[in-house]
Amino acid sequence: MKRRNLLGALSATAAALSFGLASAPAMAAWPERPIQMIVPWGAGGGTDAVARFMAAELEKELGQPVNVVNRTGGSGVVGHQAIAMSKPDGYTLGLVTVEIAMMRHAGLTQLSYKDLTPVALVNYDPNAVFVRADSPIKTAQDLLDAAKANPGKMKSAGTGQGGIWHLGLAGMLVESKLAGDAITWVPSQGAAPGLQDLVAGGLDMVSCSLPEARALIDAGRVRPLVLMDTKPDNLFPKVPLLKDVTGSNWTNGAWRGIAGPKGMPQDIVDKLAAAAKKIYDSKAYADFLASRGFGATWGGPKEFGDFMAKEDESKGAVMKAVGLAK
Repeated sequence: MKRRNLLGALSATAAALSFGLASAPAMAAWPERPIQMIVPWGAGGGTDAVARFMAAELEKELGQPVNVVNRTGGSGVVGHQAIAMSKPDGYTLGLVTVEIAMMRHAGLTQLSYKDLTPVALVNYDPNAVFVRADSPIKTAQDLLDAAKANPGKMKSAGTGQGGIWHLGLAGMLVESKLAGDAITWVPSQGAAPGLQDLVAGGLDMVSCSLPEARALIDAGRVRPLVLMDTKPDNLFPKVPLLKDVTGSNWTNGAWRGIAGPKGMPQDIVDKLAAAAKKIYDSKAYADFLASRGFGATWGGPKEFGDFMAKEDESKGAVMKAVGLAK
């Protein structure tokens, strides 16, 4: 009798559990509502343009609106902090930039790449150095030799003090066993005014990306000396690589990638990365990059994470070498 009662109770329990499981609502597949993409820089700039292109294409791939929100301030700190502090549920993403590898070393924040979940590196514009078309400096080695012979006499610009293009030139000098200030840096509000000053004769060189100088290159007003990258540029393949000229492994550039707050579920990361890769491989994205003169570089979640770690290390080292680290 007791055995029959026990079996009956077990059967009833199993039936109840089965009914409960059958009647429980299924977990909704991500995404089931709109996604926010934070841009740490202002509307209308290059980072904003990349973010808006990616957001529009991700909408098509994911079936939910992807709304771009510009969160500016603090030299990129405000926006990157907003990404990192969000709930890691896949509904807040961001287009992070190279500044995430610099701001911590500059003493602006404790935030670093470790506070983010990497999804995809989608753009990289390597650093180049330019002189006037009539400059007696013909090669990168000529430039380094002149800096060694006359430390501090030559002047360069391209961004603010401690900006990405400043670090590129400083890193090139340090890697060549010269002082990071062997070429005096003149802070400017971006590459455009620096290039204009170069053409006018106020500077000896400018450090920035090839796309930023494209119009003046095409007009024959400036000449690119060297590219700090591992491969030649698609639009200007004849620009020599720093490694080929001096043997230095120093590379530098401005980059952008999709990331979210630390701790995002792996299945969401995988789905996002697959969608981003499809967009990256599309003709539409290639045409968009070409229209802006931006460089195409892909890295999936692991590759992007490793890339950011390397960037953090290299930027910290050069900032320390030139007295910009705090």
